Amino acid sequence: MLFSVNSDNPEQRKIKQIVDILKDGGVIAYPTDTSYGIGCDLNNKKAVEKVYKILQLPKNKHLSFLCSDLSSIAEYAVVSNFAYKTIRRLIPGAYTFILGASKTVPDAIISKRKEVGIRVPKNNICQAIIEELGGPIINATAKKGNGEFFLDGIEIEEEMGKLLDAIIDAGNIGNQGLSTVIDFSNDEVTLVRKGMGDYSWIIEE
Repeated sequence: MLFSVNSDNPEQRKIKQIVDILKDGGVIAYPTDTSYGIGCDLNNKKAVEKVYKILQLPKNKHLSFLCSDLSSIAEYAVVSNFAYKTIRRLIPGAYTFILGASKTVPDAIISKRKEVGIRVPKNNICQAIIEELGGPIINATAKKGNGEFFLDGIEIEEEMGKLLDAIIDAGNIGNQGLSTVIDFSNDEVTLVRKGMGDYSWIIEE
């Protein structure tokens, strides 16, 4: 099912329909502040398994998830004072933070080192979905068979429509990229992946 959603002012009626699909164990495609993503309700084990199957991901590929704010991050991860102060000035934005997982996180997406990847996206649609759902959603980058990013929801429907329960089209968001990944798990800043979020401040340190 394709939903055309206003990226500036997401229609609440459509957001509620999408969240009902998530609550029923559905997998959706949606825009973020970096690229289109594939995801589901973090706490629905069968839906998480569907994401792995749809994207043909190995089980050792650990999925990140989206939270609404820093308070939500602290519910799902161990956040030191150092990490808290740094993350606070970076969110919302194109960053994924590697942190120690709390007991709230389902085992299916925790790495062997007991870490998780968490983002707070600067995207009104993502935030509206998380707020209506009342919890985080899984986030995996949606890519074409040739590895390129999808530019809009219509492209996703054409290539993956039969595999997904809902697709949100917010128009062409451009060939953007991936988030910058920062590891805070050892109470220090480690740049894991260079992405769209500014990382010059890390190199300067």
